[in-house]
Amino acid sequence: MSIQFNHTIVASKNREESAAFWADIMGLEVGEPAGPFLPVPVANGFTFDFATLPPHIAAEIQPQHYAFLVSEDEFDAAYAKIRERGLTYWADPQMKGVNEINHNDGGRGIYFQDPAGHYMELITVPYGGWPEEK
Repeated sequence: MSIQFNHTIVASKNREESAAFWADIMGLEVGEPAGPFLPVPVANGFTFDFATLPPHIAAEIQPQHYAFLVSEDEFDAAYAKIRERGLTYWADPQMKGVNEINHNDGGRGIYFQDPAGHYMELITVPYGGWPEEK
């Protein structure tokens, strides 16, 4: 069997709030709780398992970066939800292009934060562009 990335735990202040946010923005479903974790599965069988941290630790969550390659239609739907919620988004990871979309590699991309402060990125073309067909 080849090695596959299966899941990661996403630290949150409130697992239900964070999982619902991710699922809503990206058009996904929240799975059934598994012990202390609340999973949000994505298309390739991978899950993001949200865990509520104790209050004294949650106040110090170290933001992580989560990037998602999405279709043009998925980008449009997520972008509409981000704007409807009045969320600030950026065209770059340095947060300089406020409420702007980047067009890197011929696609579209944005960065925004989830309720726990994690940095999320949506792109429609992978870094470096799509591989040339041979």
